[in-house]
Amino acid sequence: MKTISTSKSHGGVQGVYAHASAACACDMTFAVFVPPQAKDGPVPVLWYLSGLTCTHANVMDKGEYRRLAAELGLIIVCPDTSPRGEGVADEKDNWQFGSGAGFYVDATQAPFAENYRMYSYVTEELPALLAANFPADMSRQAIFGHSMGGHGALTIALKNPERFKSCSAFAPIAQPSTAGWSKPALEKYLGADEAAWHAYDTTLLIGDGKRFPEFLVDQGSADSFLQEGLRPWLLEDACKKAGIGLTLRMQDGYDHSYNFISTFMDDHLRWHAARLG
Repeated sequence: MKTISTSKSHGGVQGVYAHASAACACDMTFAVFVPPQAKDGPVPVLWYLSGLTCTHANVMDKGEYRRLAAELGLIIVCPDTSPRGEGVADEKDNWQFGSGAGFYVDATQAPFAENYRMYSYVTEELPALLAANFPADMSRQAIFGHSMGGHGALTIALKNPERFKSCSAFAPIAQPSTAGWSKPALEKYLGADEAAWHAYDTTLLIGDGKRFPEFLVDQGSADSFLQEGLRPWLLEDACKKAGIGLTLRMQDGYDHSYNFISTFMDDHLRWHAARLG
């Protein structure tokens, strides 16, 4: 692991790191904020998964999480959203696929299967790296994210309920298998057989019997992607049928940007901290 930068903030340390990823077969960059409480021993971990076109840096620069994470004693981990670099398959003119758009899946279709293994990266490789190099209490983990990252957080929690104490999302893609900006990506990564998509669709996972105790979701009413891409009412319906607790908060006048995310970041951090203990 290589340290790219570190900077003191609110008594803790915001770092950016890089490593050679076996899962993604390329160098990967990620950010970790370590709060001051970690000086006295391991602290809980909160994973943040970013959305389309983002890197580790978007939430680090605009999410406004450090002050409260330092107060609450939370490590915040911000992975990248896809593999990158020379030799990594990409569609450079398509912001909804390839670089910056890994959708947190393990691709099975050539040529993407060689690098686009973001599910394994986020759930296996990066947690092992974190545990080996940071004062992280891996028995207390939570996960949240935005848009494509909200989709990732929800699906990962549903498939790993024993690992995560809590899960929340900002404007998640509720049903990526039918949304216009995600369906083509799933087909390219996973193939034409839609049965393979179930593993990466929150509503379909719930329909297939996957369970998580509860979710917190914030969604802006002025989000331009609300009607065609995000459709939180599909998540609401799936959770209701399955008996999963869902706090869905429609935030009047808010859009899809980090102005929205940063406004409600404190609520999410406090919500996770209460469940992490």
